[in-house]
Amino acid sequence: MRKGLCCERWTLSLVFLWTSLMPFALGQIRYSIPEELAKGSIVGNIANDLGIELKRLVSGRARVFTSDGSEYVGLDREKGQLLVKQRMDREQLCGEISACSLNFEVILENPMELYSITIDIQDVNDNSPVFPKNEIDQEISESALPGARFSLGGAIDPDVGLNTLQKYVLQPTDHFDLSVQSRSGGTKNIEMVLKNPLDRETKEHHFLTLTAVDGGNPQRSGTVKIHISVLDNNDNAPVFNQAVYKGSVPENSVIGTLVTTVRATDADEGVNAQIQYYFEHAPANVMALFAIDTQSGQITVAGPIDYEKHKQFEIKVIAKDNGGLTDSCEVIIDVTDVNDNVPKLTVMSFTSALPENAALGTVVAMMNVQDLDSGDNGKVTCSIDRNSPFKIVRSLASYYNLVTDSALDREQISEYNITVSVVDGGTPPLSSKETLNVKISDINDNAPQFEQETYDIYVPENNSPSLSIFSVKAKDADWGPNARVSYFLEDGSLNGASHASFISINADTGGIYATKAFDYEQIKSFIIKIKAQDGGTPPLSTNATLKIFVQDQNDNTPQVLYPVQTGGSVVAEIVPRSADIGYLVTKVVAVDVDSGQNAWLSYKLQKAADRALFEVGAQNGEIRTVRQVTDKDAVKQKLTVIVEDNGQPSRSATVTVNVAVADSFPEVLSEFTDFTHDKDYNNNLTFFLVLALIVVSILFIFSVIAIISVKIYRWRQRKLFYKSANNLPVIPYYPTMYSDGTLHQAYNYEVCGTTDSRMSDVKPMRPYSQSTLVSLSRAGTVQRHLKEQEAADISPEVR
Repeated sequence: MRKGLCCERWTLSLVFLWTSLMPFALGQIRYSIPEELAKGSIVGNIANDLGIELKRLVSGRARVFTSDGSEYVGLDREKGQLLVKQRMDREQLCGEISACSLNFEVILENPMELYSITIDIQDVNDNSPVFPKNEIDQEISESALPGARFSLGGAIDPDVGLNTLQKYVLQPTDHFDLSVQSRSGGTKNIEMVLKNPLDRETKEHHFLTLTAVDGGNPQRSGTVKIHISVLDNNDNAPVFNQAVYKGSVPENSVIGTLVTTVRATDADEGVNAQIQYYFEHAPANVMALFAIDTQSGQITVAGPIDYEKHKQFEIKVIAKDNGGLTDSCEVIIDVTDVNDNVPKLTVMSFTSALPENAALGTVVAMMNVQDLDSGDNGKVTCSIDRNSPFKIVRSLASYYNLVTDSALDREQISEYNITVSVVDGGTPPLSSKETLNVKISDINDNAPQFEQETYDIYVPENNSPSLSIFSVKAKDADWGPNARVSYFLEDGSLNGASHASFISINADTGGIYATKAFDYEQIKSFIIKIKAQDGGTPPLSTNATLKIFVQDQNDNTPQVLYPVQTGGSVVAEIVPRSADIGYLVTKVVAVDVDSGQNAWLSYKLQKAADRALFEVGAQNGEIRTVRQVTDKDAVKQKLTVIVEDNGQPSRSATVTVNVAVADSFPEVLSEFTDFTHDKDYNNNLTFFLVLALIVVSILFIFSVIAIISVKIYRWRQRKLFYKSANNLPVIPYYPTMYSDGTLHQAYNYEVCGTTDSRMSDVKPMRPYSQSTLVSLSRAGTVQRHLKEQEAADISPEVR
C-alpha cells in the first residue's frame, strides 16, 4: 500500500517532438513513469499525444517494436493507450545508471509510419541498504595509537538519487569514530578511526553496530555488527605504495591474464611484516571475473569479461599483516572493447508484395540495426545490391528504410531477392545479411497486342455457315485477370447489314466463323475490325483489321449470248458455195460470270454434218470454213458448239448453229421448211402462247362487232333525219332574257354544211357558264376567245 501511494504522487511528464525526416510520418515522444507499476497501468495515450486517429491505429495494425524483443509495454489499439505488460524494475533494467529509460517504436502500416517512444523510469525507494556481510570481525592490536584507521565494507543500495545510500551511523562511539570519504567513482570509503587507546587486559572484545541510511521517504536502513578483538602489540600497519591503482583489460581476455599488481610495505619485521592481500566486500560479479594472489598482490582475469555488460570495475583491496593491522587501496580496471559482436539486423515491418506502379520512395521495409560494440566497432553501414530499383535510407540513429528508387515493371522482373548487408567498422569487420523477397504485383498497364495489325483471310465462296475461317491471337504481358483477353467485333455494316450477319468471333478463343455462305459474284471482299480487350479495371483494348477476300469457285456455267436460242424459230447462217477457205460463218459469243481461270472459255465442235467443212476457234468462238464448198456438201448443216470454262471441275454449255450452204434464199427457204425443230422447248411456254392467242382473237372479234354496230346505228339516224327534214316547221327559239343582261346557261352548236344537204351535220357543243357575256339584242356570245375556239373547231369539220 505504501508503494502504491508513492506511485500516485508521481506526475507524468511529456516531451513531444515532431519531425519530417522521411516520406512517412515520423515522431518522437517521451513519457516518465515510476518503476514497479502494476500490470495494466496506463503509461500514456499516444492517440491524443501524437494526434493519431483511433481508426488509423486499427487499420495500420499499430504495434510495439523493441530491438531486444522485450515486452514491458503493450498497445491498446482501440483506445490508443500504452499499457504496462510486465513489471519494470529500474535496478534490474539499468543497474547503477541513474538515468534509466526504455526505448521502443510504434509502427503503423499502409502507409508505413514510425514513432519513437522513450519511457523514463523514475526510481522508487524500494530497496534498503544491504551490507555484504551480517557481521564484521576485526582484530586490532592494543598498541594501536589513536587515529589508527580500520576499513569497513560499505553497504549497497541499488536505488539512485535521494533513494540511495546517504549516510552511516556507528554506535557506540566511546573508542571509535566513523570516517566517510567519497571516492572518484562516486562510491564511499568507510573507515573506523580509533579515538581512545585499547587495553586488551581491560576489555578484550568490543561490539559495535554500523547503520547505513538512505534518503528515501520513508527512509530505509541496513545494519552490520562489528566484532573487535584486541590483540597484543603490533606497532606498524601495512602501507600501499599507491592509494589508487589503474589497469585495463580487453574484453574476452583469457583466464589468468594479468591485469595489475598492488603492493604494500610493513615497517615491522618478522611475522608482523608478513602481508596478505584481499578483495574487501567485493560484489559477486567481481569475484567471478577477477582473482587476487594473497601473497603477491597480482590481480588476474578469472572469468569471461564482456565490455557490453561492464565497462569499468572499482575494487577495494585490503593489505593485512599478521598483527591485524590493515591498509586499503582502490583498484580501477577499465575494460576495452573488442569487435566481438556481429551487427544485428531486425526487420520491423516488411511489405512482401509491392504494386508495380508504386511511387518513388515507397517504403518496402523498416529495419533496426544494433551493434553492441562501441566506437568504430559499433559503427554500422547498411547497404544492398546496386543493380536493383531499391535503396537504403537512414531514418533515425539505428533505423533504416528500404524504399523504391526507380520505376518497377512486373513484366520485366516480377520478383526481387534483396540482400541487405550490415557491416561494422571493426578490424576485422563483422557483418550479417538478411534476404528480403519482394514480389511485384501486377496492375493493368499493358493492352493486349495482336500478332499482326492486319490479317488477310481468304474464304472460298459457297462455304457452309458456321465454318471456321480463321483464328486470331492477342497476348497481354500482364498477369492474372489483367491478362485474360476477350475478343469482340467492332460495330459496322456492309451493304446495309451489320458485320455480325457475316462474321462471328469466339470471345474466348479468338476463332472467327462465317455466319452465312458467301457469293463471290455479290461480295468480293470486305473489311471488319475486331477488338481484343483484357479483364483489367479499367480494361485496355487493341484493334486489328480483318481483310476478308472471297475466293471464286466455278459455280456458274457459261452463258451463250449469240446466237440466240429460241424454242420455235430457226435461225440459219448462209454460206455461199463459192466461199473461200477461212470464210467467217459466224461467231459464238459467250460469257462466264465467274472470274479468273473459272471465266476462261474455250470453244469446240461437238458434232457437225461434215466435220471437215467447219471449225471453231478454241479461244474466240469464230466458226470458219476449212476447205472449199463442193456440190456434195449438204445444204443444211447443224453444228453443236460446246462452250467450256477452265474451272475445276469445269462447266460447259452448248449452242446449236444452223448453217445453210446455198447461193440463193429460195433454195435456203425450201430446204429449211422441212427443218425439224427441236422438241425440247418448254411446254409451259407453248401453253401460254396458245392461251394468249385465243384471248387476243376473242377481243378482236368483239371489237369488230362493236364497230359495226355503231356504224349501223349512225347510218339509221342520218337516214331518219333526211326523210323528215322537209316536213318539220322551223320554230325559232330564243332563250329567256334577264333584266340583268346575263344568261344562266348558253349553248353552242357546230354546223357542218356541204353542197349536198343530206351530208350536213350538227354537233352540239358544251354549254357556257354564267360568266359568259351575251348581247341583249341577239343570242350571240361576245367573248373573243370562244369565237376563236369555235372557228378552230369548225375548220377541220369543213375540210
